[in-house]
Amino acid sequence: MGISSWLFNITEGIGIAFSAIRENKVRAALTILGVAVGVFVVVTLSAAVHGINASVAKDLESAGPTSFYVFRRPISLAQICDGTDDTCPSRRNPPITLNESEKISKLPEVQAVTSHISASANFKYKDKELPNAGLDGFSAGWLDAEGGDIVEGRDFTYAENTTGARIVVINDKMAERLFGESDPLDKFIEINGVPFKVIGIHHNVSSFLGKPTSSSAGNDPKAMIPLEAGRRQLGFVLRRLDLTVKPHTWVPRDQAIDAVTALLRGQRGLKPSAPDNFSIVTSDGLMAVYNGFFGVFFVIMIALSAVGLMVGGVGVIAIMMISVTERTREIGVRKALGATRKTILWQFLVEAATLTCVGATIGLVAGSAVAYLVNKFTPVPASTPPMAIVAALGVSAVTGIVFGILPAARASRLDPVEALRYE
Repeated sequence: MGISSWLFNITEGIGIAFSAIRENKVRAALTILGVAVGVFVVVTLSAAVHGINASVAKDLESAGPTSFYVFRRPISLAQICDGTDDTCPSRRNPPITLNESEKISKLPEVQAVTSHISASANFKYKDKELPNAGLDGFSAGWLDAEGGDIVEGRDFTYAENTTGARIVVINDKMAERLFGESDPLDKFIEINGVPFKVIGIHHNVSSFLGKPTSSSAGNDPKAMIPLEAGRRQLGFVLRRLDLTVKPHTWVPRDQAIDAVTALLRGQRGLKPSAPDNFSIVTSDGLMAVYNGFFGVFFVIMIALSAVGLMVGGVGVIAIMMISVTERTREIGVRKALGATRKTILWQFLVEAATLTCVGATIGLVAGSAVAYLVNKFTPVPASTPPMAIVAALGVSAVTGIVFGILPAARASRLDPVEALRYE
């Protein structure tokens, strides 16, 4: 069979499929709906997960590709903790201290260390209030860890952090919520009832989850204050301290991690056989945690889409069996005129794949539209990955072919004489 014959059979199969859809609207609608639901679920969830993963990766990179984090306790989704030492041995880990942060900063492998405590607070300016908004206490130079830029005003200095100055940098979202169109700089806002002077406005790329050490998402109102001001004025608990360590550009990350590990173990008097009572986490490790968390969504996505595709597949069998019965005489005529079993089989498979591809297209358009709305009106940076589009159309076509084989085989095996006598 030449290429022209194949193209003719494909075109004819597609045309017959659309005729069947018009003539059997209810049956076709059920088939299309099942496939559309399955594809819709795949596209919508994959768009959300793809966008969130890209955002988290960008957030982690803001501190630098070789930077890493020092936490009191490890970050793990697999850890089951009921509050006892058996299941949560890390709960007895001593907190990270400012003294340890200072000593790490003096290591020859380390360029900078940012100390951080995450919290939330009530913010007030005149008659406008923001309850439970994000509040981060940072040491000087925090922009290296948090990323973004000071778009107006300035950042606080080393001296201002050391003295615990009551000054604050707010992000543009908080400025919009508290000040509207007016200029926030040099005005005083109350943080849990304590006045702080606004010295700068910070802008960062919107993120759904924010940095792993941050108190809120990049798309939410948030403020940054000197760590010492948070400790002295707002009662920040130093047990919650964590560090972001930035190695020198010429130092391999693993070498810097080894140096920090050796220093902390020495500071804490750990014996060589004793495990670490702190946790060092790299950006890769945090991404693995996030990917493990969102892997649950992929399982749900696969399960829901499989149900939809099964419904569509059963619909394909039903509508194609009816189509074979209704067109028995036509099949007999075509066979009498020389059509082979392969030609008949191919025609019905194309027809089945067309039905499922129509459903896939509808689900794809609907899913992409929802992803666009989610991206526009929520903090979730949803975006449809190209591979999701290819996978949705490919799986739908395969579904049509797999579930269409039985009726197509039945049509191809019809005896032309018996088929011509069929009324």
